[in-house]
Amino acid sequence: MTVVREPIWDDAPAGKLQGVVRRLVKMLGSLGWAARIFVVGAFYFPSVACRRDSRHSLMSQLYITGIRTLPVVTVVSLFMGMILALQVGLELRRFNQEIYLGAAVMISLIREMGPFSCGMCLAACVGSAIAAELGTMKVNDEVAALEIMSISPIRYLAAPRMLALMLMAPLLGFYCCVIGTVGGGVVGTTQLGVNFEQYMASAMSIAETKDLFVGLLKSLVFGIIIGTVSVAEGFGCEMGATGVGRSTQRSVIVSFLLILMFGYMITRVCYR
Repeated sequence: MTVVREPIWDDAPAGKLQGVVRRLVKMLGSLGWAARIFVVGAFYFPSVACRRDSRHSLMSQLYITGIRTLPVVTVVSLFMGMILALQVGLELRRFNQEIYLGAAVMISLIREMGPFSCGMCLAACVGSAIAAELGTMKVNDEVAALEIMSISPIRYLAAPRMLALMLMAPLLGFYCCVIGTVGGGVVGTTQLGVNFEQYMASAMSIAETKDLFVGLLKSLVFGIIIGTVSVAEGFGCEMGATGVGRSTQRSVIVSFLLILMFGYMITRVCYR
């Protein structure tokens, strides 16, 4: 009987300076690799939307990205709105300003927390699955088989997944805002003594079209980030099953960090 061992990862640098240089070069290489995948994938988006076989793959990815994540997104956004309403409402009660509860919850959700919670759910549920799936195909030489048959792996595998995330992320972000606002209204009515009609009137009066567009822009950017990072990590997978696990882990971590950073930068640019 032959025992197959997983390869050992040996990334220990000889010195501190060498370690810093190695990490910097690796980071720049990863950024260039991800940028290339996004540019090439965006080039194939029209082909994905027009070709019959690609449309079937796109519809399948839209279902996986949108419909199958709805239970998780619903629970997360509902409790996000309930937590916001409870924490903000308790502070507003100290100043007898509970009438502004709806406005506070709506602004928090539509500007930041709705797209943020949507991005986290997509990165955890969809991004990790994409990285694991493509990583498994890479280590099993299925990606190499497509290249041998002159089929672009980015067009056939990456572009439908990236396009599905770009299309569904804004819709799910808006859905998160709606469900979170309703959850906040339930908490305000049952625990803080705020009339639901008054709560909704306050929420709708403070929300502006700019806030909605900024929230949708954030969701779109988060979808691009998750799709690009997940595909890049999947195609860059090496070293067998150990590499698949590391690629899946990195895709989630990097997506989370980029979502936080880009969320701040978009807010800073749009609300100077």
